[in-house]
Amino acid sequence: MTEQSADLRTLISDELAAGNKRIVIPPGRYRVQAEKGEHLVFKDLKNVEIIAYDVELVCTSTVRALLFDQCSDVTIRGLKIDYDPLPFTQGTIVSMAEDKSSMVFKVAAGYPEHELIERIQIYDPGTAELRRDDASWDQQIEPLGESRYRVRKKGNYRFNPERDTEQIGDILVTNNAKGTPGPPHAVDLRDCKNMRLEDITLHASPCFGFLEKGCDGSIYRGCRVVRRDPRHDPVQRALPRMRSLNADAFHSKDAGKGPAIVACTAHHQGDDAVNINGEYHYVASSQGRDLRIVVISKLRFRPGDPVEFLPHSGPRPPDAVVTGIRPASTPLTDGERALLNEQRMDNDTKTRMLSSKARILTLTLDREVNLPPASAVCCPLRVGNGFSVTDCDFGHNRSRGILIKASKGEVVRNRIIGSRMAAVLIRPEFWWLEGGLPCDIEVSDNTIKGSLQTPIQILAIGGNNRPLPAGALRNISIVNNRIEDCAWPLIRVTSAKNLTIEGNTLPDRPKGQSTGPDGKAIEPIVLEYCEP
Repeated sequence: MTEQSADLRTLISDELAAGNKRIVIPPGRYRVQAEKGEHLVFKDLKNVEIIAYDVELVCTSTVRALLFDQCSDVTIRGLKIDYDPLPFTQGTIVSMAEDKSSMVFKVAAGYPEHELIERIQIYDPGTAELRRDDASWDQQIEPLGESRYRVRKKGNYRFNPERDTEQIGDILVTNNAKGTPGPPHAVDLRDCKNMRLEDITLHASPCFGFLEKGCDGSIYRGCRVVRRDPRHDPVQRALPRMRSLNADAFHSKDAGKGPAIVACTAHHQGDDAVNINGEYHYVASSQGRDLRIVVISKLRFRPGDPVEFLPHSGPRPPDAVVTGIRPASTPLTDGERALLNEQRMDNDTKTRMLSSKARILTLTLDREVNLPPASAVCCPLRVGNGFSVTDCDFGHNRSRGILIKASKGEVVRNRIIGSRMAAVLIRPEFWWLEGGLPCDIEVSDNTIKGSLQTPIQILAIGGNNRPLPAGALRNISIVNNRIEDCAWPLIRVTSAKNLTIEGNTLPDRPKGQSTGPDGKAIEPIVLEYCEP
């Protein structure tokens, strides 16, 4: 690909200033220097089409590649995005402690070693696939000189031969940072409407590949998150890339209408292929029509909005409506703080809620609600309802294939191979305060292979980490999926009413052990707290 000397930022801004609504970028590779922690920023665009086939954007700092801020009806097609230096580095494990509690790796020629950050994964050089699942690593990466670094597992580590399978000669990958501070995601949409991204290819990202927040009706069609073929890598490297990008491939948060992700590919990324969710607010206490909620970012409610409940335990109450919002008259009480401290959730989130920066608000509803403290609430208008994930090819990653917390959507005709956790996981997550409670979901005609956990899981787990009663989830359809070479049980559903499971092609015997810890035979389909 020809290196272009033109300034890509100026080229596009001149076209926009001239009033052109269809911009065709000349083919070639464009190296762009970040300004104020960003590479390219587009704000308030409307009805613009950017055609960028055979165009490569090379980001020279490990910060955001593209930001679309409050844009509507914008289409971008064909662009390829890569980073130089890469936002990750990799090298060969050259020695390790006898119990594998620590190891030394040597960064391979062609890979960066600026500021190394723990996000470690270990690959088998023979298969170019993950050697092992996650381990708990110390955050410090110790430089030893001559491109060698030592990493250690955390102090509570105990050797487990079934998990700790890494070997000398394996390839260790971890994050690398360079450049001025800035948002770390490759393609970022903020408060946009009717965006259309087609045939975009990402070969690297410091964090998420495609991130959208507060958007409505985005379409991703034919987009690809894939590691770069060494034959086409502009930098000579001693080892081919093991990772594509550092975290989720497609991540949607607080969407009005959820995204349509169609005929897309995501392989070898550092986390999930898809995550669609909204934000919960923690409920410190409830009395009558009033809820005391803890807000640590943006308030997700307005007067007149519906309220969806994730109870700490017990049945899911019917949705209510917000009639008023006001600052609470008192901060968290000692009892409320003690209860919050007891909750099983992300420690950083909990710390923020207990800090002086958290806001305590009173949410007044249109009716009384019997809601236990340590529950959570979200607005179903802003969780990505109406999503579609269809005809995609995902996998070869350490975590989930498709992770959904929204409702009124479909997961159809996807191919999910080698996602080491669940291939399809549909559930709220109190741990991350990500909602909501999915209903009206179709999971059909998917092909799933090689999951090391139950491949299809549709769950409603309360704040107490136990399944909620039936009716927390409703109208779930799991039909005509084909599952091979996965951990049993193959399908697990909790807390559902009006559940359909039929026509799925499942193996007739489990892979590996056929009985559980209780000595009973493992069943292919497990239902808990479900009713017709």
